[in-house]
Amino acid sequence: MPGYTMTIDGAAVAGTSSFDVLNPATNAVHASAPECSGEELTAAMSAASEAFPAWRADEAARREALAEAAKVVKAAAAELGAQITAEQGKPLREAGYEAMAGETWLGYFANLELPRQVIQDDERAFVEVVTRPLGVVAAITPWNFPVSSACMKIAPALAAGNTVVLKPSPFTPLATLRLGELLREVFPPGVLNVVSGSDALGARMTEHPTVRKITFTGSVATGKRVASAAAPDLKRITLELGGNDPAILLDDVQVDAVADGIFWSSFANSGQICSAIKRVYVPASLHDALVEALASRARKAVVGDGTEKGSRLGPITTRPQFERVCELVAEALAGGARAAAGGGPLEGPGNFFAPTVLAGVEDGSRIVDEEQFGPVLPVIAYDDLDEAVRRANGTHFGLDASVWSADPDRAAEVAGRLECGTAWINTHLMQGPAQPFGGTKWSGIGVENGPWGLAGFYDLQTLYRARG
Repeated sequence: MPGYTMTIDGAAVAGTSSFDVLNPATNAVHASAPECSGEELTAAMSAASEAFPAWRADEAARREALAEAAKVVKAAAAELGAQITAEQGKPLREAGYEAMAGETWLGYFANLELPRQVIQDDERAFVEVVTRPLGVVAAITPWNFPVSSACMKIAPALAAGNTVVLKPSPFTPLATLRLGELLREVFPPGVLNVVSGSDALGARMTEHPTVRKITFTGSVATGKRVASAAAPDLKRITLELGGNDPAILLDDVQVDAVADGIFWSSFANSGQICSAIKRVYVPASLHDALVEALASRARKAVVGDGTEKGSRLGPITTRPQFERVCELVAEALAGGARAAAGGGPLEGPGNFFAPTVLAGVEDGSRIVDEEQFGPVLPVIAYDDLDEAVRRANGTHFGLDASVWSADPDRAAEVAGRLECGTAWINTHLMQGPAQPFGGTKWSGIGVENGPWGLAGFYDLQTLYRARG
């Protein structure tokens, strides 16, 4: 098995103990990763703290380093993609796209200007508002997009002048550890530290007194614990949490024209995307046609090991999540739902679940009310559009949504009534580094991306120069 090391103060650290990482396509041990000890975490935090003054002082050097990091990630995209597939499960093509997304985010923030605004310039005073980095940032990333999520956090944090201690999910640590290895020669020692370990390591990071900012992507339950841990020290936080994203079809929509977009906006990455479509509201007159159109696509989608040619959908990444999806679908079927396609796990050793389209479901069932985070899509009929909007909003979540119609202006009016961070018209899952991404209600605090995301990594300082 290949060896993976943590990056602490610019050096390789193998750790004194390790844990196994499974391949979700086989549930066999793929490799092992270091379990970061308390002493090693202290060393990483100390290195980040010591590197901070010099790093914050040279904006030009930061830009140059981030641009070089983008080049390094681009050159290693195939290698990183293969590692993503081995531990996360997505097909190689999609894994390569994920690695390239990391390059895009690093390059974007290498070129994004830090604001510096003159608010007074007269005979009395010259007054500027400038940015000040926060210090050491603890970044904790999820298992569904390990490399791109890491770059989405590293890039703005470093661009603003902070230093970083990064921890990937224990289910998918290897590609992120490799990312740290690749970037050791790009960033000065201590600027980017990458550690790995169990969930307990994340708790120690969020409570650590050195940390001034926590950026976390993961579940609502864990996000609440992060917020609680940050409160006593008033650490800044950005939390990107769960989503139960609705899609609403209007009565003028052409089912055949939108079925592909809706299907892949739900089932991409086997449904393991926080911003994917999780439930569809469709006029009752179009319900059966949409169910059959989606089910037809589900039956044709090739599910398999991400390394196999032709695979479009891989396994569910973690065994606990696989078991949760099995439970939610079985409960829905027992409650009267009908599986127009799929309906259960596939045979074999891996965490494979058949792409599932459910009809005959209503709000109030767990498969509709909760974030399933798997290859399952409930289709819900409605008779009144206002009622559909109310039901779409009737959740603790508020990450994303989409509205589909032959009349984009009409769809935009409906989208404006949805309680969410992003509302798409006749599309879904369209994101980029310049587009703010975040949620309302339990879907998170703060945003990522663009100048708005960058602002989460600095404080403002007013410089007042008296005259005369």
